[in-house]
Amino acid sequence: MITKFWLPVKKLEDAAAKVDEVILAADPDREGEAIAWHVEHILKNSRKLAKKEKLVFKRIAFHSITKEAIMEALEHPRAIDINLVDAQQARRFLDRLVGYKLSPILWKKVRRGLSAGRVQSVAVRLIVEKEREIEKFKPEEYWQIKVEVETKKGEKFEVELARIKGKVADIHEGEKAKVVLAELESAEYLVDSVKKSERRTAPHSPFKTSTLQQAAANVLGWSAKKTMNVAQKLYEQGDITYHRTDSFNLVPTVIEEIRKFIGEKYGAEFLPGTPRVYKTAGKVVAQEAHEAVRPTHIEISPDKFTGQEMAHDQEKLYSLIWRRTVGCQMSDAIFDDTKVIVRAGENELTATGAVIKFAGWKKLFLKDKDKDEEQILPMLEVNEKLKKNKVVGEQKFTQPPARFNDASLIKELEKRGIGRPSTYAAIISTIIDRRYVEQRERKFFPTSIGVAVVDFLVTNFPKEMDYEFTAKMESELDDIAEGKLKWKKMLSNFWGLFRDNILRVDKDSARVGVPTVGTGKKCPLCHEGEVVVRDGKFGKFLSCSRYPECKYTAPFIEYVPGVKCEKCGKRVVLKKTRTGRDFYGCEDYPNCTWASWHKPGAKKEEQEQEQEKPSD
Repeated sequence: MITKFWLPVKKLEDAAAKVDEVILAADPDREGEAIAWHVEHILKNSRKLAKKEKLVFKRIAFHSITKEAIMEALEHPRAIDINLVDAQQARRFLDRLVGYKLSPILWKKVRRGLSAGRVQSVAVRLIVEKEREIEKFKPEEYWQIKVEVETKKGEKFEVELARIKGKVADIHEGEKAKVVLAELESAEYLVDSVKKSERRTAPHSPFKTSTLQQAAANVLGWSAKKTMNVAQKLYEQGDITYHRTDSFNLVPTVIEEIRKFIGEKYGAEFLPGTPRVYKTAGKVVAQEAHEAVRPTHIEISPDKFTGQEMAHDQEKLYSLIWRRTVGCQMSDAIFDDTKVIVRAGENELTATGAVIKFAGWKKLFLKDKDKDEEQILPMLEVNEKLKKNKVVGEQKFTQPPARFNDASLIKELEKRGIGRPSTYAAIISTIIDRRYVEQRERKFFPTSIGVAVVDFLVTNFPKEMDYEFTAKMESELDDIAEGKLKWKKMLSNFWGLFRDNILRVDKDSARVGVPTVGTGKKCPLCHEGEVVVRDGKFGKFLSCSRYPECKYTAPFIEYVPGVKCEKCGKRVVLKKTRTGRDFYGCEDYPNCTWASWHKPGAKKEEQEQEQEKPSD
């Protein structure tokens, strides 16, 4: 037995020696089932317990740490589900086969100290391919033209050019824009049509793990790892149900509790006629037995907590979960939409407006910026004349695809069937820790090491790096969990081809280098090579292009162009905490201790995501 596990096992043996029944209450998922099996296996084969005549093992599973849930579980014990254990064992062996066999190949062919993961490497591939899309992107010029108009009553609103001579306004050159702007300056403006309609929006489903991580990233600016750590605390305190789940399911008794709470708190008009039932799309897996992530006691609203009762981060995440859970059973939000078409000669301009007629579920979210709310338009009549106040033409350029952040990467992994709710946070943390990607202002950028590793693996292990193949492996793990596939057969099928490929690549493939970035400066040590930026185990550093012949190295300082320290006015540098997170600091540290998570001058709403000063 591994030394560090000896003491916990001894404690289990000592406790089991005093009882006739052992209750196995590990987490209600595959990992928990495997832990329960291992505990039972160790105790059954313990020499210390060999003389004990009878020792009964019972497995219980509950999805919230509350008295009611635990008592219910104790009344319905069961045997360990060996299919779930096998699925977890298969995942563990599969990941080790890939990691243990691929990593030495990377040491030999790319750089020592590198490692590969079955799912992590595929996630890095997504980020690398996104970066190449961005690099290939060619921005195209276009013009947006808006006009501020005014009614006789002095009510002002804005219209945007939509059509020219009956065709969609598609202006890509400044000269054409000048012609249209001149026409609009001299034109008479008449209201051509006013169309009003009612629009309803249904609430979102309750959270499952992936959507909770996405919402926390978008609303709170959190990483998936932080979200899961805070959720773990809430679960352990009995505040929420188990937070690793693929399911949107809410049990009928809980739905009734939520509906009763809504009626009493907000009124009958906020209740739809029938309960809302949310079904999980896609393949139903073993974790489908779980509930959605929800508060254990819906009557405990976020405003009932004080800073002493719940840590600040826990309060923020609880509020997010509580609002989503209550909101999912509320009435639709109703909007009054208005679309106005204004004619100016042969040009057609439009304006849209939307106001909330009935808040419905959005009552819980009115503090958040509501994208459904648009400008409020005045009452207008067809053929009404409007006064032109100003015409504005703005040159714009199409934008490249957005880089992945925590939320969009998790969404993409889930869409492709790669990974499971319990693995997303670990996937992202691992690829950052291994320096395959770095995160700047919450966006993922591949490092030169990440690019080199992905290119090598895609070239030499195309099957293992294929998105569909990785998803197929996840599906087969689900089949094992459901008893449809034997885990040893699954591993055997994978290992045969993978082993042959490992041997071939080890023998035949060429070594690849990690790309560097030149600085244009001569090496101060050898005066022959160029100083280049390299990616190392602990971040970027400067070295000579003639390495290993020349051993010159120096720290890499990344200055932020056009930005001055808010405290002393000196240059700002981009730094990293001990945990690898980017922050901004003054070049004159420690004389100047100014630091910020956000780039000076960033938008206020971005800075409000996280106020605390970097401390690690």
